[in-house]
Amino acid sequence: MTFLLQQGQVLVGRNYRCKWGELDLLMDEQGVLVIVEVRYRKNDRYGSALESITAAKQARIIAATKHYIVAKKIDQPIRFDVVAITGDTSPQWIKNAF
Repeated sequence: MTFLLQQGQVLVGRNYRCKWGELDLLMDEQGVLVIVEVRYRKNDRYGSALESITAAKQARIIAATKHYIVAKKIDQPIRFDVVAITGDTSPQWIKNAF
């Protein structure tokens, strides 16, 4: 999260849970609600952190986001980002990941 704060984003929420899934970080970037999926892998033995975000995982994130925007009456643009870290590497930040 520190990485995103350093990029100028503002924390709105974290670990939002509903029956559809969980949203790791909810950030605001100049009026855009940014849903951030954070993935960490100690090593890439079973694939990188980025590779671990499957189509099914994306669908759960989207469903949880729909629940969030209805429950919180959100009316602003939304973007889905991924921050992936594998081992000791620097964070890989993918804007508009899906």
